[in-house]
Amino acid sequence: MSVHLHWFLPTGGDGRTLVDRHAYTDGGIRRDRITPVSGVRAPDIEYLAQIAKAAEQLGFEAVLTPTGTWCEDAWLTTVALTQVTERLKFLVAFRPGVISPVLAAQMAATYQRISRGRLLLNVVTGGDSTEQRRFGDSLDHDRRYARTDEFLQVVRGVWGGKPFDFQGEHYQIEGGLTALPPDPLPQIFFGGSSPAAGPVAARNVDVYLTWGEPPEQVRQKIDWIRGLAEKEGRTVRFGIRLHTISRDSSKEAWATAGRLLDDLDPETIASAQQALGKSESVGQQRMLALHGGSRDKLEISPNLWAGVGLVRGGAGTALVGSHAEVADRIEEYHALGVEHFVLSGYPHLEEAYWFGEGVRPELAARGLLDAGRSPLEGVPAANGRPASAPGGAPLLVAGGR
Repeated sequence: MSVHLHWFLPTGGDGRTLVDRHAYTDGGIRRDRITPVSGVRAPDIEYLAQIAKAAEQLGFEAVLTPTGTWCEDAWLTTVALTQVTERLKFLVAFRPGVISPVLAAQMAATYQRISRGRLLLNVVTGGDSTEQRRFGDSLDHDRRYARTDEFLQVVRGVWGGKPFDFQGEHYQIEGGLTALPPDPLPQIFFGGSSPAAGPVAARNVDVYLTWGEPPEQVRQKIDWIRGLAEKEGRTVRFGIRLHTISRDSSKEAWATAGRLLDDLDPETIASAQQALGKSESVGQQRMLALHGGSRDKLEISPNLWAGVGLVRGGAGTALVGSHAEVADRIEEYHALGVEHFVLSGYPHLEEAYWFGEGVRPELAARGLLDAGRSPLEGVPAANGRPASAPGGAPLLVAGGR
């Protein structure tokens, strides 16, 4: 089992501090209307293209793109970026409650043809009722997961290449199909820590994603999902979502983490914690519990720093240390069964290089990367040329950040 490395595309904005939605008045789309936060970079297509090209050059397989009212649309942004990259895959996040599963299946099929098989779909159930209502979705937490379960059944059925009927509580489909199913068929990843989420993962997904909790907690999640999947007669693979701060020495890495922390005033932390505390997401509550809103004792496990989660929703922990130490922690998670590592860092352009040039060679030297894999694995034939290798791009179901 090789390690699969992915990066993050900050379509809500980027910068040299722990920026997030609170840093913008209009989502960061117009440079002249960004609130005066030091080092903020708007998510314009030119900057996102820099990150995508860097990720491709550095050997990342894909970039995760979030979904929400606070960022650019993932479908449109990433399909544009397929035109300036060659091999990079895109983890496109979207919400099953605001789009028809048949339309989603059709969009995925079209995307696969445009990109030559470079789509990964990140289906986000949603853990914040306030934001869900902005999209016109009024279901409560558990019913959203029940709808996701049906949604994924319909998507898979529609990809079957013949008319598909489905009668459920949330979807009633008669003769649903895509004229040309996607080739290759996307796989499915999913994230969710609640009792309502586990069975959805077990029945539908290929890879279950967790945010970066300490190894023992991750092991418990893996055992939980693996057990549920076995009851369904299925096998599920696993991934983890983390930030990284890797440097040539441990001292340099922790100094960088300290600088990020120094940029945060108590009022900003308190405001962010109050907002995040209202989330219905069990995963978000587990992230908050790692630090309790306090700056003290943020290294919650060796080289695992919870400082990001003081102000950022979603993934709130970072691997901090020398390149070898960060590789040690990845190897530790890998030994638990984690295969996919979806990583990020502030700023995303610079941190991609720190990781790609520092940690990736460490992982390769330890035999954790598949040196024999073609960069075009999973990309189908085009223009009469043979595909480089068989395989597929994953459809990801996760929290999206």
